Amino acid sequence: MEAKPCSESRAVKTTLVLPPNTNNHGTLFGGELLAHIDDVASIAAIKHARQLVVTASTDSVDFLSPVTVGQSITIEAFVTWTHHTSMEIFVKVVVENLMTGEEKVCNTAFLTFVAVNEEGRPVPVAPVYPETENEKRLYNSAPKRAQQRKERRKRSKEFAKEFGL
Repeated sequence: MEAKPCSESRAVKTTLVLPPNTNNHGTLFGGELLAHIDDVASIAAIKHARQLVVTASTDSVDFLSPVTVGQSITIEAFVTWTHHTSMEIFVKVVVENLMTGEEKVCNTAFLTFVAVNEEGRPVPVAPVYPETENEKRLYNSAPKRAQQRKERRKRSKEFAKEFGL
């Protein structure tokens, strides 16, 4: 398979935060933001693989600042690294005060997706290559994150076995 640039998978979504999307503090529900993140990341994965995809993992998601009613969030995602059938997706969330134009990054996350066929079986994906300095930094640090995910998954399986029914 021919390698593709990270930029080819880029997906962007902007949405307005309304009262039904918020908690009793008037801030965006964390789960609501996670749903947006998964949505945009899956689009980036599909654009790269041109296949169906499934979410394999979501790394630590840190909420760096609150998002309040009337602000917008812009979620940007792209493939940073690939393995045989999996893709690491970087997601950046920017909150904007629409009245002042002030913007800041309120969240970043890494997700892993696996390309699958119609029967749900993993299928190979094309390699990806970085072009910008930020893409290169993410690409070069991806193997370490992949190893951390592998170790975390092993621990999760052990917990599931220990606490399973």
